[in-house]
Order: sequence, then C-alpha cells, then structure tokens
Amino acid sequence: QVQLVESGGGLVQAGGSLRLSCAASGRTFSSYAMGWFRQAPGKEREFVAAISWSGGSTYYADSVKGRFAISRDNANNTVYLQMNSLRPEDTAVYYCAADSDSTVQTMCLWYIYEYDYWGQGTQVTVSS
Repeated sequence: QVQLVESGGGLVQAGGSLRLSCAASGRTFSSYAMGWFRQAPGKEREFVAAISWSGGSTYYADSVKGRFAISRDNANNTVYLQMNSLRPEDTAVYYCAADSDSTVQTMCLWYIYEYDYWGQGTQVTVSS
C-alpha cells in the first residue's frame, strides 16, 4: 500500500520554473515505477513524465520534452518534477502516480491505467 502527496505547485509567470515533489509512504516505494500526469480544466488527464524503479530510465510527453525533468530519491521516498520554461498551456492539476508492476517497460508508462496509486494533485498555474 502506497500513499502519495504532491507539493510545490503554485502560480508562476511564463518562462519561469517550479519543482514539484511527490512524497510517498510505503515499504516498497523503491521498487515502483513513478509517473506524473496533469489535467487541465475540461481536458482528459494526460501523461507528462515517468521514471523507472531504478531511476535509470525516463520517458516524457512530447509537449514537455526538453523542458521538464523527472527524478527520484529512493532514500527519501520522493519523486520530483522539475519544470522549466513554463508556458500558460502547462496550467493544470499535476498528479503523481505509482506503478507496482516491477516488470513494466518505461515506454509503457504513458498509459494511465498502468498505475495503482495516485496522489491528490497540486495546482500549477502559469500566467502570460
């Protein structure tokens, strides 16, 4: 059983940066692949970034590639999403998710239904 709590969201001007954190509780966090998703008003929840259990593989949506970076600190049970060069279209609620399938390929982590646990979300608003 895993509980996830996101933090670090807020209001930022276009071109600015934010770092989101996802703090996890649970004994097997280090074996879980982790992902970030986001959902804007009136839109479907969409994949943003994912990282393998080891941290050795990452995967990004085309819309954020080169601007966002996902990382993890297994010793502290925390996953991060560094967001740079933010744009108004990045405005959304950002959700952290955990996948307990230790065999999942990183490239498959775009699929929302791979994930077993979800955080409550944190709001990111980018002003123009």
